[in-house]
Amino acid sequence: MYEFLAYRVCDVMHYYPVTVGPDTPLAEIEALFEQRDFNSLPVASRDGALLGVITKLDFLKAFNFTPHEMVPRYDEIMSWPAESVMTRQPVTVDPHMPLTHLLQLMVVMRYRSFPVTIERRLLGIVSRSDVLRALRQAAAQLPTPREQRTESGFERLTAARRRSGGFSLLPAREKDIGAGSARLGSPTGRPGPIPPAA
Repeated sequence: MYEFLAYRVCDVMHYYPVTVGPDTPLAEIEALFEQRDFNSLPVASRDGALLGVITKLDFLKAFNFTPHEMVPRYDEIMSWPAESVMTRQPVTVDPHMPLTHLLQLMVVMRYRSFPVTIERRLLGIVSRSDVLRALRQAAAQLPTPREQRTESGFERLTAARRRSGGFSLLPAREKDIGAGSARLGSPTGRPGPIPPAA
């Protein structure tokens, strides 16, 4: 288990996460929740800045029953944009944070996942399952991420972005889906491969 002490967020996180834009209708977000079994989605601007996070709980809050409105208007609410219900200024983590600290943060805050950012730029997502996988690796005494590769995925990504002349953390192969507001970082919607170092 000592190997776990060497792990950092950037070693286990998912790069190129699926994101939605602030104007994405709740109907599209509900479809993504259903199709991909997500519990939350980052809300990002076109240039990759994290604007907020929308969770299933945020989604349900839109349908809150009140004395003034006993029956929420479903179709109207489903047309609302993500920014109307998202959590603004969400808790984020740094890619260099030790996994021991992240584990403590998850236990204390009871969050399932955290956006990984650098100066508000969305880099990826790290979840409970990522931490559990790292614990299994350490218990099985598998090679640490540092022993498996000479550079972390984060360092290779950073180097590739700098070589391309910019530091936008959105992948070059970004493609739009739906009404152009939900973005996939890879053709499958799952994290794509980290660009190899030249």
